[in-house]
Amino acid sequence: MRFEVPQFIEVEDKIIGPLTWKQFVYLAGGGGAAVIFFFTLPFFLFVLFSVPVAGLAGFLAFQQVNNRPFADFLESGVGYFSRNKLYLWRKTNQQVLAARQTAPDEVVAARPASHLPAPATDSITSLSRKLELEALTENQ
Repeated sequence: MRFEVPQFIEVEDKIIGPLTWKQFVYLAGGGGAAVIFFFTLPFFLFVLFSVPVAGLAGFLAFQQVNNRPFADFLESGVGYFSRNKLYLWRKTNQQVLAARQTAPDEVVAARPASHLPAPATDSITSLSRKLELEALTENQ
């Protein structure tokens, strides 16, 4: 038996004319709120409140930001401004002062001589030659 694999699974179906279900609900909600404002408020307040609500409904239904629905963008923006923000780069200076209590000369003097770093004049090639010579002398 052969089965057909759906090709366009990310495209929403057009249910009501040229609108998807979400678009229809956003526009119907904005239109319903405008009708309620029309019957309950004076004309000036009706215009004042219904224009932003209708604009928001239009944006939610049709506008996309970075190929994502405007509702996702709005949800992310509200979440960002309502959450607490933690800035990790603003640490106190107590940790820095605790690390500098000992003088750098005392720390170097307390180490054994075998743990001191090699002088900076040695290059990698001279170090590799020394190691090769040591390995040759040990094998003989």
